[in-house]
Amino acid sequence: MAIDVTVKPLPAPAPEAAPYWDGLRAGRLLMQRCASCERLQFYPRSICRHCLGTDLGWAEMAGTGRIYSFTVIHRAPFEAFKADVPYAYAVVELDEGPRVVATIETDDLDALAIDQPVTAVFDAVTDEVTLLRFRPA
Repeated sequence: MAIDVTVKPLPAPAPEAAPYWDGLRAGRLLMQRCASCERLQFYPRSICRHCLGTDLGWAEMAGTGRIYSFTVIHRAPFEAFKADVPYAYAVVELDEGPRVVATIETDDLDALAIDQPVTAVFDAVTDEVTLLRFRPA
């Protein structure tokens, strides 16, 4: 099966990640929390990566954090992204601890810096899919 490089790919969430994606669609950032060790984890999965517990719930995050690492993409990975370049792709460390990967929405890519505060943005790309992005705080 050939990939259509003119269309941006969308996530196909696993069942255990459904609350995360439902939360984004509602403008809320949810992370899994283990009831046994009380630690947060991202990405969603069926067991705790810290203690291997299976009693996992969901906790709402503030949606704030800091840029842990980033790069500026100047060359589109394929045709569907040509209109987006240049853009910043970052690892963001949430104030609560977990790290997530997302793009940074800004008109001033040169002003981005490691440890810069950011806040979550919920980008409804379709009726079914909302993506997590960040912008400088």
